[in-house]
Amino acid sequence: MVSVEVAPVAERTRPGPRRRSRIGRSLRRYWQLYLLLLIPVVWFIVFRYVPMANAVIAFKEYSPVLGVWGSPWVGFSNFTRLFHNPVFPTLVGNTFILAGYTLIASFPLPIILALALNEVRLRFFKRTVQMVTYAPYFISTVVIVSMTILLLSPRVGLVGRAFSFFGTGSVDLLADADFFRHIYVATDVWTTTGYSAVIYLAALAGVDVSLYEAAKIDGASRWQKIWHVDIPSIMPTATIILILGVGNIMAIGFEKAFLFQNNLNLATSEIIPTFVYKTGILNADFSFGAAVGLFNAVINLVLLVVVNAVAKRVTGSGLW
Repeated sequence: MVSVEVAPVAERTRPGPRRRSRIGRSLRRYWQLYLLLLIPVVWFIVFRYVPMANAVIAFKEYSPVLGVWGSPWVGFSNFTRLFHNPVFPTLVGNTFILAGYTLIASFPLPIILALALNEVRLRFFKRTVQMVTYAPYFISTVVIVSMTILLLSPRVGLVGRAFSFFGTGSVDLLADADFFRHIYVATDVWTTTGYSAVIYLAALAGVDVSLYEAAKIDGASRWQKIWHVDIPSIMPTATIILILGVGNIMAIGFEKAFLFQNNLNLATSEIIPTFVYKTGILNADFSFGAAVGLFNAVINLVLLVVVNAVAKRVTGSGLW
């Protein structure tokens, strides 16, 4: 009878010399790629993860003299101030409504644009449309807001003159709280639709040609090809983008909202990022501002995890 010796579990699970040599060969062969990867990793550690430690000031009464770690602890008192603040429901409501409105309006339009451009056969027209829709993404937010303010000016703006031409009198849309969200979303859609469509065009470029050939043999029309081939092919990409969009629903842009904001539209334009700036920076209440920002980040994290779990259960694809 031949005896067989079984290695202990600890020895079998321990990485052997073959695995270590394989890692070493990979490092020596692709050291340039690992070096390139090291740069963004260091950037994230220094500018993203290290500052997280300073979020502890949300639980302290921060004093610039004593520093972050020398300031006295106050526990959850800053969060209690936030939840008992009379403007807290308005802040959360405005943020959710504005971010949700932006997501609903800006999510389907890039898909529609990408599907339409994918069907265009005239190369010059396709490139021209891509350039025209892609270019606004590179315009500064300050410039976009300035252009919008001039366009909607009741005296010299094109919209104001159009109202005067039809005899309705000059109307200052930026001073009306009811129009703030529409203006914000319209400018956001104009600047991001072309850029987001590029992602879906890249996904459409990777569709297997045999699927189109099979659909053609089956007698499918152009609309049927879009519905049964194109849309299912870009659904994983669309799902990931939707998850990221919902996960960042509370992290709506501060710059545009603050630049469009004035005393007459504060009822709808005051959101959490602008409130953090006013309380934390302008009023030098750093601990309270950090508490508001931390609350915002936690809500984003919860939304991201929940939406990812739902999307993975429904569609089978997610971020992790």
